[in-house]
Amino acid sequence: MTRTELAVETPDGPCRATLHTPERTGPWPGVVYYPDAGGVRETLAGMADALAAVGFAVLLPDIYHRTPYAPFDTSTLFGDPEEFARLTALASSLTPSQVVTDARALVAASTARAEVAPGGIGAVGYCFGGSMAFRAAAAEPDHVAAVATFHGGGLAAADDPSSPHLLVGSMRAALYVAAATDDASFDAGAHTRLREACDAAGVALTLETYPAAHGFAVPDNPTHDDDADRRHRETLAAFLSERLRRRG
Repeated sequence: MTRTELAVETPDGPCRATLHTPERTGPWPGVVYYPDAGGVRETLAGMADALAAVGFAVLLPDIYHRTPYAPFDTSTLFGDPEEFARLTALASSLTPSQVVTDARALVAASTARAEVAPGGIGAVGYCFGGSMAFRAAAAEPDHVAAVATFHGGGLAAADDPSSPHLLVGSMRAALYVAAATDDASFDAGAHTRLREACDAAGVALTLETYPAAHGFAVPDNPTHDDDADRRHRETLAAFLSERLRRRG
């Protein structure tokens, strides 16, 4: 795979990103690839490489570009109270409006690249990044044709006027949501709220629960699950191929 370092200009300064593409001749359907709360690291870059290998141009952004920070070690993060508090503060500092500002810049940067095929692009998010994928689709409905999230948290929160599920009426994308078993960040009530919102908006939703814990798709998470990860990779490639190549 080829990795190209980029600096995507946003109103709040440059956002470091990498574009992951196959070594074969393109162009390829584009995907904005949002990491989990641990942010950009080699594990996520490897995941972006793997998706690029099956025929996509994958843009992986530094979601925390506004705030200098030391990288996290997610293999020990959740057992270290100080590191977990540092991560929580960093994630909490990123507002929905900032996510939308970045999404517009990232979509524009992706669609302008010669490596990216004309037509709709995808937005994919893991854990914390799932809500970002939703916001990107709502902010750029003419460009984002497919959204996929894996163990996404906070997608359909009750009594939260900024909850991502309230944005589905602004989307034109098809949604694929892979939930984890017994996930407090996306519980049975949230499943219902998301389904009802999509039904009311006429948005195509596929919602599946994988028999694995939150974090199952990311290899450096302590809860990574080989079988669920394999299913995630195969399902994601098939979903994006159907939705993006058909529209493109």
